[in-house]
Amino acid sequence: MYQFLSTIFKIAVTSLIVGVVLSAIDITAADLLSKIGLTPESLWQHIQTGVAWAIPNIILGSLIVVPVWIIIYLFRPPRA
Repeated sequence: MYQFLSTIFKIAVTSLIVGVVLSAIDITAADLLSKIGLTPESLWQHIQTGVAWAIPNIILGSLIVVPVWIIIYLFRPPRA
């Protein structure tokens, strides 16, 4: 758990430093998105569409995976 949190912290600090540098040379997120043909609104729409697709599929898959996991967990031999 410590290694995971350490990695998240390192990514956050690195992202902050890169953001400060980009801001100092007057580059915004909207500028970068426009270079690849997106707007902040269209990016948000793509994220919402992806989440709307993923959530029902996660729930559907969990209807099979969770009961199978519970059965396997219950029938495992006890650990010493």
